[in-house]
Amino acid sequence: MFRYYKKYAPYLFLMPALAVLLVFFFIPFFQTIYFSFFDYGNNIYSPIFVDIENYKKLFHSAIFYKVMLNTFLYLFIAVPILAILPLFIAILINQKLRCLTLYKILIYLPVIVSIVVAAIAFKWLYAQSGILNYCLNIIGINSIGWLTDTRFSLISVIVVTIWKGIGYYMMIYLAALMSVPNELYEACDIDGASFLRKHLTVTVPHIMPTIALVTTISAISAMKVFAEIYVMTKGGPLNSSKTIVYYIYERAFENLDLGYASALAVVLLVVVMIFSLINILFFEKNKYQI
Repeated sequence: MFRYYKKYAPYLFLMPALAVLLVFFFIPFFQTIYFSFFDYGNNIYSPIFVDIENYKKLFHSAIFYKVMLNTFLYLFIAVPILAILPLFIAILINQKLRCLTLYKILIYLPVIVSIVVAAIAFKWLYAQSGILNYCLNIIGINSIGWLTDTRFSLISVIVVTIWKGIGYYMMIYLAALMSVPNELYEACDIDGASFLRKHLTVTVPHIMPTIALVTTISAISAMKVFAEIYVMTKGGPLNSSKTIVYYIYERAFENLDLGYASALAVVLLVVVMIFSLINILFFEKNKYQI
């Protein structure tokens, strides 16, 4: 009896995780694909099978391309900053400084703040009569519609995402920096390497897997951004800050067009998988060579 238990024990430990994945990932995943072939526009209780019409409608929609452009802009602006700036801060924090714990707490503090609370606070900050415009008026610059101008709305939301994520990724980098041998830094000091050269030749190559991880996580998070947009702009003005996840929510829960929203979700999944593979293979291509 003990022999059989020992043989199947690893599978028993895996069962809870597999059950969670089955209920919260695999079943919804296949249901979403199934729903994407139906039209729920007339009656959500009696959908009509429309084959791939939702996908045709999606790829002929101007709003879809506008939303994807916003999503990619969000990705290409937020991800490089969230991959590089926390690394720079982590390297500075990793030095022998006074009040080091206080610095870590202050930088990490935005992470534990609810995203809804942070979005509301920034919405007040960006208001027409808010603190930011008040400071601009003091130096003679006219007020800017940070959330009501199509030129600034998306950038204003991106700033919240960056502010919220810097501390989280900084802690990941700090953990990775502990694995870099001090002897390599000492050798660089003996050779007279500058601060920048030392970290480019020693730190970055050693923590490249962590950089890949942070890039992948931040890219997926940027593709899935929702709360900031929902609280601050509702995708406006004129769809200028509407991203793919908010568009899915809008079509599914406001318009009750579940089939079209499911098709959008399938496209989002494919795009996220492609970006994840590109990130992994770009940063760790030697690891996956056969």
